[in-house]
Amino acid sequence: MQKKIKKILVLTIGIIFIIFGLLGLVLPFLQGIIFLAIGLFLTSLYFPKVYLWIEKHTEKYPRLSRKIKKIEVWIRKFIGEI
Repeated sequence: MQKKIKKILVLTIGIIFIIFGLLGLVLPFLQGIIFLAIGLFLTSLYFPKVYLWIEKHTEKYPRLSRKIKKIEVWIRKFIGEI
């Protein structure tokens, strides 16, 4: 039961961040890219297609890819077992 609640909570927060990110792309006072990145990271924990999309679009940039891997490890440690 705990895992299910955690999954719903993480996905809800991820979707909220994606919505804020989309709003931030048109509103000047929100940083849309940051919110989109956080939302994509959170949703990629549970949706393999989102994870593969992130991998595909960052493999051209090894430095960015390494940073994304570090952030992913940190998020997984922070959230706990998925």
